[in-house]
Amino acid sequence: MPTPAEYLVANHTTFLEDLKAFLRIQSVSTLREKNPETRQAAAFVVDHLKAAGMTRVELFETNRHPIVYGEWLGAPGKPTVLVYGHYDVQPADKVKDKWTTDPFEPVVVDGKLYARGSTDDKGQILADIKAAQAWMQTTGSLPVNIKFLVEGEEEIGSENLDAFIETHLDLLRCDVAVVSDTAVVDLNTPSLTYALRGLVYMELEVWGPKVDLHSGQWGGSVHNPLQALCEIITALHNPDGSISVTGFYDKAKPISAEERAAIAEVPLTEESWRASTGAAVAWGEPAYTLRERISARPTLEVHGLIGGFTGEGSKTVLPASAKAKISCRLIPDQDPFEIYDLIKQYVATITPPAVRSEVRLLNTGYPAMVPIDSRAVAAAKNAYTRGWGKQPVFVREGGSIPVVATFNKHLGAPVLLVGYGLPDDGAHGPDEHFYLDCFYKGMATMAALLENLGGMTPDEVRG
Repeated sequence: MPTPAEYLVANHTTFLEDLKAFLRIQSVSTLREKNPETRQAAAFVVDHLKAAGMTRVELFETNRHPIVYGEWLGAPGKPTVLVYGHYDVQPADKVKDKWTTDPFEPVVVDGKLYARGSTDDKGQILADIKAAQAWMQTTGSLPVNIKFLVEGEEEIGSENLDAFIETHLDLLRCDVAVVSDTAVVDLNTPSLTYALRGLVYMELEVWGPKVDLHSGQWGGSVHNPLQALCEIITALHNPDGSISVTGFYDKAKPISAEERAAIAEVPLTEESWRASTGAAVAWGEPAYTLRERISARPTLEVHGLIGGFTGEGSKTVLPASAKAKISCRLIPDQDPFEIYDLIKQYVATITPPAVRSEVRLLNTGYPAMVPIDSRAVAAAKNAYTRGWGKQPVFVREGGSIPVVATFNKHLGAPVLLVGYGLPDDGAHGPDEHFYLDCFYKGMATMAALLENLGGMTPDEVRG
């Protein structure tokens, strides 16, 4: 009988085809016309959890997209592991977003699997499911009790997840949670993420005249809402790239000298930054390194501007209103609701008198940090070493996974951020991809992690 690791290697081709089938499902959670496909993706997860040997698999309905739950609890006295992931993806359009290939027809080029959702998060959660399957198929059991929680709304703020967790605490009770929705440093350098930034996402709207106006008749006398919106946005930053909102940094936890030293162990050079971003010159707070700016400092970014005429040809209109989509990434001790209030108050003070403005809250997520000296983290470190063939480094992640803070708050269990993607996989952007090597190493890492955790008591795992 092969070992779980040998079983995974023998089934690389089969599991790759499974992943391709998963990626063909256009589970774009933000588009209601894609609801049937999103439900189809949930059904795919159900089928593969059953194939992995889960003895209970259930689809829980929400106000929007269903939550998939699966469990195998056949290891009495062993730790219980809760594995989280998501089956929904960001929108993607080949022409509009300038994809090289069809985003929903996966293709392998130079060892990379190109498709929307390949790295975020279908490839990563499927790797975890297949790792459990490897144990069940080779030994008939798992070294731990395991629960899977796979949602379909992560890309729209997980609007129904917190309520589900709060009302299903007994169902989800565990000794440790595992989230595979992060990245390693590079193909040859695995990494354990110990901190995530939080998020506050807002919409800023500016109104001027009561209706759209002819610019030839009224231009020069009306403060154009699009221009006023841009003036407000410009005033949200200082010339050095820092955020000008009053009180924004008051509760931001400083980066300790020890953390700065740890971050410096994984340097981000200007050359590699340019290669990854395609931008010519780095921007941001000069007192912090590039790695610190993208992982350990808060941000304020503009994601979209809406207003006026944007069609083909010309139309000389002064728009009655204009909107902007804005978000902030937050670091430990910053509260997203407090930051929203600060921005709302600040925008009110800098809005030009000839227009009106409003800042509306769309969604939030709290920052989170994971203690790096626990036995559970040591188990994950060893699992990476076995799966990747090299010890991982510790890193902070610039993105946000709100469920981590929710697990900490409601389940009281440590959270291991065990990701398999790469920073330049193109998540949320054109030509998103997942290295096949990362997919295969991810499965091996998860299989090793389950074994390592199974060699500990529940109390040892909890720390």
